[in-house]
Amino acid sequence: MANETGAREKVGIIGAGRMGQPMAQHLLRHGYDLTVCDISAENIARVRAMGATIAANPAELASRVDVIIVGVGYDDEVTEVLLGANGALAALRPGGIIAISSTVAPDLVKSLDEQARARGCDVLDAPICRGRFFADAGKLLALFGGRDEVVARGRAVYGTFCSDIAHVGVVGHGQVAKAMNNLMLWITSIGLIEAGRLAETTGIDLPILRDALMLSSGKSQALEDWDQTSFTWALKDMQIVSKMSDAANLSLPVTGAVRELVKEARRVKATSAPKWTRAT
Repeated sequence: MANETGAREKVGIIGAGRMGQPMAQHLLRHGYDLTVCDISAENIARVRAMGATIAANPAELASRVDVIIVGVGYDDEVTEVLLGANGALAALRPGGIIAISSTVAPDLVKSLDEQARARGCDVLDAPICRGRFFADAGKLLALFGGRDEVVARGRAVYGTFCSDIAHVGVVGHGQVAKAMNNLMLWITSIGLIEAGRLAETTGIDLPILRDALMLSSGKSQALEDWDQTSFTWALKDMQIVSKMSDAANLSLPVTGAVRELVKEARRVKATSAPKWTRAT
């Protein structure tokens, strides 16, 4: 899609890790002018080989582009790359968009949008779902929160690596949707550990059981994608949910239990997880 000058959007990615690299590759394949910034020399080497232009820091990147995709890991990292020394926001031209595809607290993206709007820019709340293999295939899901005109511009860019885009509301609601998605994912994944352990005691063949459950009410995306589940980001996700529940003064005992259980689940999944699928 064109920017306000009528030219095609120039895109930047801050954070070219496991998800950012396939996103970059799809953008380049669709002919986008792409600039990338990352603290990892290895990641930079990979996206440079794809054909991306490299920026030394977020501010340099922002000075070259119309749309910035932020894909760093944590709230404080998002704040640093946008508002810190050599941060992107101060260097982004009026009319620019900062699309936050990191999974962060809803309040953070709302605060960043206020600061961006004061400079004549916008935030597109744009967390993504489905994981690394879907990123490779260009079949991610983006959960958009933002003004209609900002969402329209974002669709053209994100459509290069997303097969589905859902506009769920205003800025902040994208992160709410992602938090609820991840809450349900980790509730189900913890359940699969416990169900698998119990089933194994009976001698049943777990892959056969899995196939049967996928035909019934036990079906879930977590069960279908069990081999991809690592719990790497589970505690961060549950901390975001816990922060939201505290702010709303809600008692959510299942959520609280899952927050504690995911701390051990990463080790269990890596070392002694139920074998829901056959070794390949």
